[in-house]
Amino acid sequence: MEQTNGYDPGTALPPPWAARVEGRTATLGVIGLGYVGLPLAVEMARSGYRTLGFEVSAAVADGLNRGESHIADVAGADVARFVADGLLEATLDLGRLAECDAISICVPTPLNKIKDPDLSYVLTATEAVRAALRPGQLIILESTTYPGTTDEVMRPLLEETGLTAGADFFLCFSPERVDPGNPTWHTRNTPKVIGGVTPACLAVGQALYATLFDALVPVESARSAELVKVYENTFRMINIALANEIAQACDRLGVNVWDVIEAAGTKPFGFMKFTPGPGLGGHCIPLDPHYLSWKMRTLAFKTRMIDLASEINAEMPGFVVQKVADALNDDAKPVRGSRVLVLGVAYKRDIDDLRESPALEILRLLQEKGADVRYHDPFCAEIHDDGHTALRGLPMASRALTADLLRDTDAVVVVTDHTTVDYALVAHEARLVVDTRGVMRGHPGRARIVGLAGKEAEAPAAAVLAWPR
Repeated sequence: MEQTNGYDPGTALPPPWAARVEGRTATLGVIGLGYVGLPLAVEMARSGYRTLGFEVSAAVADGLNRGESHIADVAGADVARFVADGLLEATLDLGRLAECDAISICVPTPLNKIKDPDLSYVLTATEAVRAALRPGQLIILESTTYPGTTDEVMRPLLEETGLTAGADFFLCFSPERVDPGNPTWHTRNTPKVIGGVTPACLAVGQALYATLFDALVPVESARSAELVKVYENTFRMINIALANEIAQACDRLGVNVWDVIEAAGTKPFGFMKFTPGPGLGGHCIPLDPHYLSWKMRTLAFKTRMIDLASEINAEMPGFVVQKVADALNDDAKPVRGSRVLVLGVAYKRDIDDLRESPALEILRLLQEKGADVRYHDPFCAEIHDDGHTALRGLPMASRALTADLLRDTDAVVVVTDHTTVDYALVAHEARLVVDTRGVMRGHPGRARIVGLAGKEAEAPAAAVLAWPR
């Protein structure tokens, strides 16, 4: 096991846990079998542990017990194999948590309407664990949350049983680092941060997770581990906001934003390339920084960069819709009554995840302006559970992106840059394309291409020239 920061808790592993890890005799539990929990449960089974997955959806549990996966990044064949081998089982019965030597909690931590953390799922899971808690158990929270949750919320609830963390049971925080659709970094090979509420807790957590992950990154406390996760995604959110602000500045200056960003990205030091887009999406970056903002407000500290970056990113769907309106106006067409095709509604390319997707806000704003809105996404056949009632059930324009569909559209808006879309066909058959991702560059055709920062049909890709010395 690689300890990438070298932190050593200096605590011996309790003998029962050493034997359970060495012989793979521990029974492991995972509460929540979604994008985070199911990959983790499968990795536990792959490592030889009997694994129980706890779900609230009977359909999900029944499907898993039939050997079917509902998560794109988890192969159904793996699920079927581990179920058949008796290493993986899904259940709705939280009473079976008592069977587990270790329990990983992977439940949602959304924000409420005023962007305060909603810990209701974590509290429900913790109360279920408390009801089954016995000496020697290891509890690991993986759900993203604000610094202090494990110590200040979970620990007191669990210690109401009369058991003490670090002596009678072990409590850690280890943030999930799932990147859906990433072909390179997956559950096992992504370095795993972990912190315990005591050194003994960390020792037990490290011992177990060292058998599941290629590299562990132990930190001094659960609070440190919680802050690692929100810092990682705050870093991304702020830098994406900067790229989005540069895009808007380029629009006012009449400068091609992709030309600027690609050229800046050739610098081999002191610069990390982030690209602009239609807004933030996904289960982490739009939400996680607000956990830190909320916590710091309770300490009379204002996280000004987070608040400003959030404001800039939240403006991008409106900025995109204004670009569509301006482009249609140049064609002497109002938004009301115009046929607008949105290409891509998932929050990122080549996945089927709609969570917090900026496409949903763009669709809603276009509808409000009276556009005849339709969408095409090869990964998302329908829109559901999106929070926008008017969009729920909005059908795809067509299963296939055809020349007839493109010709019958007044404006195409590229929101998600799926690699399976034929952008050459779009360039040849569409009249007008508002390209928020820069994917239309290099596709000549009859379409008028409008980007985040003006017209970009003639934009060359950035090149590095080696001049003779």
